[in-house]
Amino acid sequence: MKKQTKASALKEAIVLLDNKRALELELLKDQLHVVYESLKPLNQIKSLFHRDGISPKSENSLLDTAIGLTTGYLSKKVLVGGSLNPITRILGTLLQAIVTNVAAKHSGPIKDAGGALLNRIFKNKDHVKETIE
Repeated sequence: MKKQTKASALKEAIVLLDNKRALELELLKDQLHVVYESLKPLNQIKSLFHRDGISPKSENSLLDTAIGLTTGYLSKKVLVGGSLNPITRILGTLLQAIVTNVAAKHSGPIKDAGGALLNRIFKNKDHVKETIE
């Protein structure tokens, strides 16, 4: 009798754990969907305008957000590429979210580097034009 009782208790515990795991998996999928939707560029822009309205501060925030999104997207493309591995793609999406967030919050150095790069490009074009003329 004790063996049957232990076996049935064990089976019941297994069923409970399976149900708990299935519920937690659904919750994780729901949360991943929310994160994915919040990372879409259009939703980022909508969120920005909904929070701040249009002001000089929001224009700067929009630029910071654009820099963050671009940096995150490029980092994912460089590191993940066209991988079909689902684990690599998930890790790439997480990396993109992290890089996007960090780059948007600390966009000053990125702006400075971009400005320096643009100045260098345009100076070289001016130098080439002067050499041709």
